[in-house]
Amino acid sequence: MCNGVRTGSIKARERTQSSIAVSNDGIDWLLFNTSPDILTQLKASQSLQPARQVRDTGIKSIFLLDSQIDHTTGLLMLRESDTPLKIWCTEQVHEDLSSGNPLFNVLKYYCDIDWHKVTPGESYNSIPGANGIRIDVLPLISNAPPYSPRRDKPLPGDTVGILMTDELSNKKLFYAPGLGQLEDPVWNAMQLADTVLVDGTMWTDNEMQEAGISQKTARSMGHLPQTGEGGMLEWLNKLSSDTRKVLIHINNTNPILNEDGPENAALKEKGIEVSFDGMSFEV
Repeated sequence: MCNGVRTGSIKARERTQSSIAVSNDGIDWLLFNTSPDILTQLKASQSLQPARQVRDTGIKSIFLLDSQIDHTTGLLMLRESDTPLKIWCTEQVHEDLSSGNPLFNVLKYYCDIDWHKVTPGESYNSIPGANGIRIDVLPLISNAPPYSPRRDKPLPGDTVGILMTDELSNKKLFYAPGLGQLEDPVWNAMQLADTVLVDGTMWTDNEMQEAGISQKTARSMGHLPQTGEGGMLEWLNKLSSDTRKVLIHINNTNPILNEDGPENAALKEKGIEVSFDGMSFEV
């Protein structure tokens, strides 16, 4: 897939690693996950670079949904902040990032962090950068990273999903880049949402094996494949036709990235979108 983009043999776009930012006023922002590509993403988003001082971003807080490398490594790129990074995450994520992959310990030598504990099942409506937005935290069935003591035996809080509600309009957005199984509370949240951004990592469970890249399956890594029995498409098809459905966190083996391919065409027929860099939503 990547070679096809480089050589121009397929119609596809380059993408940075998965992350979203949310704001109620377009000035202050809450960042969900911090990918290794955060500097490129900041550069491409003028509203996130207000330049009020020499080193500045519009990011007021960071919410980590898990402790995976592709969602946390970018914290090191923000180390020159003149104030501690305000980080919201569960106790398990804090533990992983203080021991197995001790990014928080490294950051103590730079800007430091200001940790705010998140509890699955709770709601938060005063996170800086997202004032006026209620954030309901849902535990997800996924998997903890390889450096976690809970790898292959995750606990509620290793991975969470988010249901965001604008408190004025009551419009809702569901966000879950790592989702291995849909339990009733998660499915209920998806049905309440006007816009759903969900795990689109792999098209099939064994696509990395077929590509000769890895022996890992999508499900073993905590990602529900789009196809197959109980796959993500089966669930998305059950949602209301009024719900905006978007696949995010897409692996470079996933054929949906080929805009001329049959998999991409199948999604269009079902009204399901494939996310891309710079995509924006007004809910």
